[in-house]
Amino acid sequence: MNVFIIEDEDLAVKKLVKILEGLNRSIAIVGTADSIVGSVEWLGSNPAPDLILMDIELADGQSFEIFNQIEVGSPVIFTTSYDEYALKAFKVNSVDYLLKPIQQEELSAALDKFSKTQGQAKPAIKLENLIESLHEKLQPKTYRKRFLVKHANKLLSVEVEEIAYFYSDGRVNFFKTKDNKRIIIDYTLDELENMLDPEQFFRISRSFFVSIPAVDKIDEYFGNRLLLGLKPASDKEALVSREKVSEFKRWMGK
Repeated sequence: MNVFIIEDEDLAVKKLVKILEGLNRSIAIVGTADSIVGSVEWLGSNPAPDLILMDIELADGQSFEIFNQIEVGSPVIFTTSYDEYALKAFKVNSVDYLLKPIQQEELSAALDKFSKTQGQAKPAIKLENLIESLHEKLQPKTYRKRFLVKHANKLLSVEVEEIAYFYSDGRVNFFKTKDNKRIIIDYTLDELENMLDPEQFFRISRSFFVSIPAVDKIDEYFGNRLLLGLKPASDKEALVSREKVSEFKRWMGK
């Protein structure tokens, strides 16, 4: 796959190249440009690449201007820090739209999407579906800040930042506060997944959400799993399931 990169930040170009090289695909970087003028010149004098990675904000203007100056037959993955350009991006050969900083997993998924659509007719995009999709993807999501729970025959409001971890024990779900109170909560862990900030809580298995401050110790465990020592201590084993180990390590290392 021949890839042309349009990006005016040297560090961003280097990061894209490093990610692409690390994906172990048959990818060749056939050229780069850092401006509208340079992009039009390159595209006009070289064979069309299989794919273009294109930043929207360039030093000499928005890269959409490239499409006004030359016919671009290659599919495009747009990259930018400015989500207000999303609708416009999807109208010009767009395979996907990635917000900076670009993550390897997101770029890999976009390349998979590109590979699946090769040779297919470009599907019509319904504007209302696109708006809904972009709204979900680009708008900042709000998460629960507190829970109102019943404890010791009274209602208690508990701030999420006071909670160390959530877990399920059979049919009953609990959370443990940092000062070691165990409190029943009337939500399933699946429901909590949409309420908790993924920067603060990670679902290590079907029965556990942990916060970073709660992770006191990490040990390797049979079956390619991890065993966590939590604080305050848990009366239930906190095991990171095998399929979650790599993602958990990345989360802990942020």
